[in-house]
Amino acid sequence: MSSKGQIVIPSEMRAGFKEGDKLVVIRSGNKFVLKSATAFDENLEKDLRFAERAEEALKRCEKGGVNGISGEEFLEELKKW
Repeated sequence: MSSKGQIVIPSEMRAGFKEGDKLVVIRSGNKFVLKSATAFDENLEKDLRFAERAEEALKRCEKGGVNGISGEEFLEELKKW
């Protein structure tokens, strides 16, 4: 981060965005989510649920509460999301 609070987003992560696009920045603790402003309203609820599940999974992982599962089991869990 620069002294002006600016950050650099690597070019490979900017695919689909162009100069002048408006972005919405969502902060949760030390995590940030960037969304296109036009897609923001359409997907807000879905994105917030995903962020909550990701945060819960991270907390379980940090506590050592993660069990290994097979690839097939993982794909079945993804279908539930």
